Amino acid sequence: MTSWSNEPAVVALGGGHGLAASLAALRRLTGDLTAVVTVADNGGSSGRLREEFGVLPPGDLRMALAALCGDDRWGQTWAKVLQHRFSSDGPTDGHAVGNLLIVALWELLGDHVSGLDWVGSLLGARGRVLPMAVTPLDITADVALPGSHEVTVVRGQVEVATTPGEVLEVYLDPADPKACPEAVRALADADWVVLGPGSWYSSVIPHVLVPELRDALTSSPARVVVNLNLAAQPGETDGFTPEDHLAVLHRHAPDLVVDTVLADRTAVAHHDALRAATEALGAVLVVDDVARDDAPDQHDPEKLARAYATLMGRPGEKSVR
Repeated sequence: MTSWSNEPAVVALGGGHGLAASLAALRRLTGDLTAVVTVADNGGSSGRLREEFGVLPPGDLRMALAALCGDDRWGQTWAKVLQHRFSSDGPTDGHAVGNLLIVALWELLGDHVSGLDWVGSLLGARGRVLPMAVTPLDITADVALPGSHEVTVVRGQVEVATTPGEVLEVYLDPADPKACPEAVRALADADWVVLGPGSWYSSVIPHVLVPELRDALTSSPARVVVNLNLAAQPGETDGFTPEDHLAVLHRHAPDLVVDTVLADRTAVAHHDALRAATEALGAVLVVDDVARDDAPDQHDPEKLARAYATLMGRPGEKSVR
């Protein structure tokens, strides 16, 4: 693995399993790592806690913290504890231990960022986890229903991810939520920014819909890497090509300068089309082997770490903007 005398400052944006895979790779390269996590989840344990306590949904934040745990016994034990879900006939059924721990610290400390920092310290996490916004928000989408010309408005992250049809546009409610100030500062100080993989409309695109966060992204001197998904997501990006994912990102953030697009070799059927779409953005396409051998729709953290190390090279070589 590549080693650096000065670790690069990396900010990774996203949510869910995609961001977790990226973080599990990036923590192998640097300790100067910040995860900026979407906070629009309205389902499951997160949705219940959000509704009951009026807090940010903790689920994606929990997954990011677990991904930053080390590979030693301490780290892996706490990662398992954090991810453990209760199964019962009572009100705790379906709740994840980590969700409850995070909400408990939020109540005790009265601050989302401090609570997450304390959980990270307990776990020995290699990096920091921050919410993209400081108040809960919802995703709404215009969805073209299958087999008709009707367009309906869908509200909620779960609903956007699962409603049959083609997502035409996504919005945030409120439209201008306050970004987490620490996340804005991390972007200003970053050497590298990694966007994706993850549910494109419900985990990746929301980051560029927060005005302060989008401005921080577009003005950051960091090099921006877009890590493409390994497959289209049923119910959200059915039938999408890798080029379609880039087109959606560009449509929602036309001023974002992308330096590198990372794609898996087996997930890209036609390199020429993706290369043309990448070059149209002024970026470089990097095609590598980053998928798990036993699950080709999931990123392999070890392979992904090697790919990140190769494309990042040495820190400090920032883009000319």
